[in-house]
Amino acid sequence: MADLEALLNDFAGECADLEGIVAPLAAADWARATPAPGWTIAHQIGHLAWTDEVATLAAADADRFQQLVVEAAPKAATFVDEAAEEAATAPPAELLDRWHRGRKSLTDALRAVPAGSKLPWFGPPMSAASMITARIMETWAHGQDVADALGVVRTPTERLRTVAHIGVRTRNFAYTVHGKTPPTEEFRVELTAPDSTIWSWGPADAAQRVTGSALDFCLLVTQRRHPDDLAIEAVGADAAEWLTLAQAFAGPTGTGRTAGQFA
Repeated sequence: MADLEALLNDFAGECADLEGIVAPLAAADWARATPAPGWTIAHQIGHLAWTDEVATLAAADADRFQQLVVEAAPKAATFVDEAAEEAATAPPAELLDRWHRGRKSLTDALRAVPAGSKLPWFGPPMSAASMITARIMETWAHGQDVADALGVVRTPTERLRTVAHIGVRTRNFAYTVHGKTPPTEEFRVELTAPDSTIWSWGPADAAQRVTGSALDFCLLVTQRRHPDDLAIEAVGADAAEWLTLAQAFAGPTGTGRTAGQFA
């Protein structure tokens, strides 16, 4: 069983690292474009704040959350961007405060979820541990966009294991969202962690394999780098195809990044 308290601590650490990057910025820097088309740094932080608030609603008031889902349905393709756009209009200090308050409320709400309960979401219902795992992944991924906008190189941490885990577990989803049938065969995934140990998933004797840097794998499954720019290797045709489809986040297929976009 996942350790919820450990995951909440990792979430706090991921948020703190990103806040350490954005908090000192001048107001004008919040308007810098990030690699996500149309999104500034303010959009990125606004998106995180809004999503933490919505996740809190799912944990604390399922009926109100379901009402939100119904309200969002007619604009399913645009409501996430609209929420980020609205949030980005706030002065940076207000946006930072909103994000800080929202993630504290989320932490408190998830701690109060009864063991074994499932929370509603835009996709399948989630446990409290799965919800905070997804928030760690999203915070890391959007933090990468902010870091790229500023030319900041972040130090990889053990929290990447959570991002990598989602990347592995969403393999079949990635095929499905691309209109493809997932392979029936399990893959072996072996990744070199920041401390040089090996993280692994899948049968040790699997014929098809994916190996490489944990950081690069996380950049791949969050679509923050093009596969051609990453030190990830695949053995087997299906495993190689997966590297072109991988998507750890919910929703439609992403636009990803272009080969050679980053030095």
